[in-house]
Amino acid sequence: MRPLDGIKVLDLSRILAGPLAGQMLGDLGAEVVKIERPGKGDDAREMGPPFLHEEAGAPTSDAGFFISCNRNKKSLSIDIGKPAGQALIRRLAAEADVLIENFKTGTLAKYRLDYSSLSELNPKLVYCSITGFGQTGPDAAKPGYDGVFQAMGGMMSVSGHPHEPMKVGISIIDILTSTNAVAAIVSALYHRDARGGEGQYIDLSLLDCGVASLSHFAQNYLISGSVPERRGNGGFGGIPSQAFQCSDAMIFVVVGNNEQYRRFCEAIERPDLITDPRFSTGPGRIRNRLEILGILEPIFLTRPAAFWIEGLDAAGVPVAPVNDMHGVFENPQIISRGMVNEVVHPVAGRLKLLASPLRFSKTKLEPPTPPPGVGEHSDDVLRGWLRLDDAELAALRGQDVL
Repeated sequence: MRPLDGIKVLDLSRILAGPLAGQMLGDLGAEVVKIERPGKGDDAREMGPPFLHEEAGAPTSDAGFFISCNRNKKSLSIDIGKPAGQALIRRLAAEADVLIENFKTGTLAKYRLDYSSLSELNPKLVYCSITGFGQTGPDAAKPGYDGVFQAMGGMMSVSGHPHEPMKVGISIIDILTSTNAVAAIVSALYHRDARGGEGQYIDLSLLDCGVASLSHFAQNYLISGSVPERRGNGGFGGIPSQAFQCSDAMIFVVVGNNEQYRRFCEAIERPDLITDPRFSTGPGRIRNRLEILGILEPIFLTRPAAFWIEGLDAAGVPVAPVNDMHGVFENPQIISRGMVNEVVHPVAGRLKLLASPLRFSKTKLEPPTPPPGVGEHSDDVLRGWLRLDDAELAALRGQDVL
């Protein structure tokens, strides 16, 4: 059995943070039913190029963005703008363990699909709302996207070069929010099932998750009042903790303690730097960071990246190439860890998907199912969850609900 076998999840979310949370629950064995608009589906399907291609080569209407966060799900198309569609969602929620939604604050209350309404039908329901700013506060009603929260939440202020704040390339706040959502949902299920409690409401904010992710940067500010500086491709976890340009490519080196520093200096054939009073201790290297970097940068430029990686690896100094996507997925370690799954897609044929990073010794994860087409599983889900018959399904289609 997988960890969440038997758990039913109703995923009303769109774009990234909510769908990614639903995908992770699906990876763990939950039955995840994705609710989509008939015809068009999740807006993320259109967020390309690139788009998935059919086996014959023609592009489909599903973007890679959508594929990234919707494996291991069933798609049920329902028009929740119609009373019959809303009634159907209420019936499904009565059967569900978890509901995930990321509508603007107050939207679902208009349809009686909010937690207050649905918990009356199903007191055991764990209801997770993901919004930009949360359900309370002066900005609760505002819309927002990942870049807005990177800016407002401080992440941009600590990322980039000294003269220029910069956002993280990927939608990192959405991704961090999704992992927080899964932690909250699993905790609420534990409270319900292991402690005899009821379901509950989870109010999750992208802005809150972004601020929380500042971690030691935020804590250092809270105890000192000093705003952290930006160090570009340099880090704060020991000196040097830095990207270095070699003669052909870049590498990243981290020297975390004095013993590693000694081995580092020997590997680059500069033993004089071991006893140099400016750099012989960790605090000294931090105080004199720019001076030691000025010495090291021209050294690394003299040889190719592979030379330095081999030497530093042999010395036990943490080092890595700065990989592009080609380098990532050709890396023997990543290949050996099985970080790519290959599945059979009904339209595209063989499809490569990112794998879950979770590894269990007992409750092993199963190979994923491909992201679904819009409404692909509508009949199966409604028959299985609500025991609807052919006549009832036909009636719903006659009302354009499905």
